[in-house]
Amino acid sequence: MDVTTSTLQLNTPDGKMEAYEVKPKEPGSYPGILVLMEAFGLNDHIKKVTERIAREGYVAIAPDLFHRESERLVPYSDLQKAVGIMNRLQDPKVMDDVGAAIAHLKSQSNVKAGSIGVTGCCMGGRCTYLPAAHHNKDVKAAVPFYPGGVPMGNPSPLSRTAEIACPLYLFFGEKDPLIPKEHVEQIVKALTDAKKNFTYKVYPDAGHGFFCDDRPGSYHEPSAKDAWGKTKSFFAQHLK
Repeated sequence: MDVTTSTLQLNTPDGKMEAYEVKPKEPGSYPGILVLMEAFGLNDHIKKVTERIAREGYVAIAPDLFHRESERLVPYSDLQKAVGIMNRLQDPKVMDDVGAAIAHLKSQSNVKAGSIGVTGCCMGGRCTYLPAAHHNKDVKAAVPFYPGGVPMGNPSPLSRTAEIACPLYLFFGEKDPLIPKEHVEQIVKALTDAKKNFTYKVYPDAGHGFFCDDRPGSYHEPSAKDAWGKTKSFFAQHLK
């Protein structure tokens, strides 16, 4: 499907936030999907993922969650700097940003009412779990990829599991040093105890960042391809 890309400025309580929007060229009504970035910023990889999703027949938007920072893009080689910026993020402010992106999607004539999903990797995976609870009236499907730190924070995203109203599909890598097995178990237990509609998959040969084909050391093609297929099916089932 042919798509058009644009860079928008969305209003948040802390000023303007850049967002990358991709939509099908063909007129029509499409579900909307938020793509939440990794700790390296709204980079070319996140933009490519946003384009891939849009080509499946969605209006996809990736907000720049680092818009309050002076440095908003970090190379993959500088994980320490990325983590430093990420650690300054505050969940309530991120939920303001997500809310601004959701409000934008809802205002668009080509976005199908009541059909908004969210996905993200790493930091964006954590930021996907949170709006499933925080924006539960709007988010109808959520796909967190290796969501780091879900049981962490005060309050943690995990503590808000009961508020989640949409189905989730979560992906993890068994060789992920950043998400201990206990965290995966805690997430699965919380979702199970709260009787949520969720599916999860742990890829035995994948580590952290296995979906990012711009990071040769992290990318694990078989796992990434399988997860992408499952993501497409899941969103189609719940949003289309």
